[in-house]
Formats: sequence, structure tokens, C-alpha cells
Amino acid sequence: MSDLHNLGVAELAQLLKSKQVSAVEVATRFLARMGGNPHHAFLDIHSEVTLAQAHASDAKLAAGKAGPLEGVPIAHKDVFVTRDFATTAGSKMLSGYRSPFDATVVQKLQSAGMVTLGKLNCDEFAMGSANENSAYGAVTNPWDTTRIPGGSSGGSAAAVAARLTPAATGTDTGGSIRQPASFCGITGIKPTYGRASRYGMIAYASSLDQAGPMARSAEDCALMLSAMCGPDLDRDATSLDVPTENFSAKLGDNLAGLRIGIPKEFFGEGLAADVRTAIDAALKNLEAQGAKLVPITLPRTELAIPVYYIIAPAEASSNLSRFDGVKFGHRAKDYTDLVSMYKKTRAEGFGEEVKRRIMTGAYVLSHGYYDAYYLQAQKIRRMIADDFQRAFAECDVIAGPVAPTVAWKLGNNASDPLADYLADIFTLPASLAGLPGMSVPVGFGEGGMPVGMQLIGNYLQEARLLNVAHQYQLSADFHNAKPEGV
Repeated sequence: MSDLHNLGVAELAQLLKSKQVSAVEVATRFLARMGGNPHHAFLDIHSEVTLAQAHASDAKLAAGKAGPLEGVPIAHKDVFVTRDFATTAGSKMLSGYRSPFDATVVQKLQSAGMVTLGKLNCDEFAMGSANENSAYGAVTNPWDTTRIPGGSSGGSAAAVAARLTPAATGTDTGGSIRQPASFCGITGIKPTYGRASRYGMIAYASSLDQAGPMARSAEDCALMLSAMCGPDLDRDATSLDVPTENFSAKLGDNLAGLRIGIPKEFFGEGLAADVRTAIDAALKNLEAQGAKLVPITLPRTELAIPVYYIIAPAEASSNLSRFDGVKFGHRAKDYTDLVSMYKKTRAEGFGEEVKRRIMTGAYVLSHGYYDAYYLQAQKIRRMIADDFQRAFAECDVIAGPVAPTVAWKLGNNASDPLADYLADIFTLPASLAGLPGMSVPVGFGEGGMPVGMQLIGNYLQEARLLNVAHQYQLSADFHNAKPEGV
């Protein structure tokens, strides 16, 4: 079948289940497409490992012991540790590191039958909005290779958009699933904080990091999320003790009577006209399906940027202290004593953005500044979460843009990191509140670049978000659009 690479997770799962195609055939097709590493999306590929997993899937399919996603290929963001592939978190600090175990999310998806194609490029330690901070080179956007794919899960988004894999894992700390999904024209969802285990996910900011799926459609994401989520209380203290859901079973509801909140703060000055046009058209589509648009307010939206860029670096400065050259990863060659080794190792191993955030975090946690910065930021974080609860008293789902603009040119913000930070304004509030949020492709803007609409739900309301996105995708075909030449 010549168009296997154009099929999504649900379609491939059905073909494999009905034995119209084998897992080895599917894996071979994607491995061939990955040759030459288009868009610099992959950091580690081992075809022999992938084909061995595919052969195992074919045996299970033949024996009638297949998992729900048996034989469907996937690639993992390089912050999930894996036994069979190197894990670097996009950093020189972990160059060539091989983990003795798999992350829970990787393990769960393998148990569901998915076949791993490799590890995907990302901003170093997931710190960035453009995927230009990787120590191994920037990822390019398949829609325009002179532009960024978004970050930090840029390799994941680019690989799905370029049909190098039907699905990928991503992580979202402040928008790192939703923003690259928007910029690359795919679907991605960040579940409620604690839904997916963080065990084996290299930590950036522990109170914010969350794993999620990235794929072509809401239907595909629902299948993956059902496999990824579930309690992992023995290994992740932040894991939620809630039953695993079958999100696919809840995709049939119509939208009649659904109240969609439209926050005025998401549609003010700074939102590009092309993005607004695409979002407005998508909202009209949902309205035509019976949904009701309700004006709401999230008054502390602007405060999300300073709050996030205090809390996340503070947690990063603590989490990244373990990378000191002693136990694993990079170690400086020339040093005189232990302190010298620490200093040189960290100076050589970390990139500029990671160093910037470590220093920011150490500063706001230091004596005399903790109360003024970190403690205040945590108080405002609670207020932001309360704003959402007031809004959800008036609506069922919140909708708006993912980012103020479409993807910008590579190198555009290289000398101005604040410009990247400001572009996170619409994704940060939901992250700070721990709410589920997703990006759905809704059209194209300047330069023919994709635009994503953000949907935000209340805690544990992933099924509702996925259903809204699915109903939209049944009536609009933007999620099936692909870059020229793909």
C-alpha cells in the first residue's frame, strides 16, 4: 500500500488488526521515510530494534494476543528515557546516555503494542519555544523549512506533520505540546497534571511537566491518551489516583448546548489578524453545530508570563543540580579538584538558555529574594487557577488561539529570548493551573503556515475536549492537510 505513511493511528490500527498489512511492512515504510533524517527531527534511530518490535507485534497479531495499538509506529520525545535508544534531552550533558529502564509512558505505549521508530529532537531539557535550543541542531518546520516548528516538542510535531511517524509523544510544561502542534498543523493534547506518569521523564519543572500525545487527529490522540494515562503511585508521587479512561468511547456526542467560553484577554492587542480570522471561522463552525459562545474573562492572563518564568526556572535550578559529571553524562576532561570538575562540566554541558534559566531560578530562590519573587509567584498561580474555576462556572470549554502568530523564521528571536517567552502568553495559564489543553488545526495564516485553536477544559475533562475537537474535525479537513512534497 503506497500511502501507508499518510494514514493515522486509528486507520493503521484497523488495517493491522484486519491483517491487511503487517507491522513489519508499516515499520519498514516509515524507516525508509526517515532516511536522511528530514527536518532534523530524529536524534536516535535503530532500525534493528524497530523491526524486532514489529516482528513481535506481527506474532501477537497472528496469535490473537494483540494490544489495542498493536504494530502502530510511534516516536518519543527525547526527554523520555528508553532502554533501546539513547536519551539526551537535547543536551550535550547527556550525550550518548542509555537508560537502564523505560519511562512509564513509553512502557504503557509499548504494552498497547506500539512500535518505537526512534527518539525525537527537542529544545535542551525542554526549555524553549522554537526548538532552536537543542545541542544537536534546530528542527525545521515541514511547511516552510526557513521557519521554526515550535518548541520544545518541535521534533515530535515536525515528524508527525512530515509523515515520518503517525504519532509521537511530547511534553508540555508551558505549552510545549500545544504550540508546536499549532505551528506544524497537527493535533496535540496536554492532559490534566498528574494524568500521565512523570516517571522516567527527565524533569524540567516538576509541578508543571506533563506528557501527552501528538498525532494527526483528535481520534488518534484519544487512542494514545487512553494507553498513556493511569495511576503510577509507587513511582510518581504526583500521579493522580483516578481510573484509566477509554477516551475513544466518548467521541460521539454532538455539541448542542455546549457552552464555549471566549476569554477577552485572548483576543486583544497582539493577536495577529490572520490567526484571529482562522480562530473566528472555527468558532463559527462550532456554533453552527449547536455550541453557544459565552464571553468570559481571565483577568490575570498577562501575569502568567512572569509567574511561569519565576516558578519554572526555580524548579529547573533544583532539578538540574543532579547533572554534575559524577554519576552519568558529560564530564569535563581537564579539572584540578571536585569543585573545578563540577564547574567545568556544567559550563561545557549546558547550553545558554539552560544556563540562563538555572541562574534565574537560583536567584529567585536565594535568601532575601524567595519571599519577593517565588512566594509571590506561587500566590498568583493560585489566583490564576481560581480565575479558571470562576470561568468554568459559566462555560464548559474555553477556546482561543494557541499563539499570537504563526511560526516565525529561524533565528528571528535568537538575540531576544524574551520574545520567545512572550509568545507563550496563551498557553501558560492552563499549565500553571494544571488544566488539560489541546491544539486543533483550524486553517492557515501568513505564508500558508498552520494555525491552531486552543481548547482548555476543567480538571479531568480530556474526553470533552477530544470530543469537541473530533466533532470539528468531522466537518473540517485541516487536520488532514499536509505540507507540499510530503
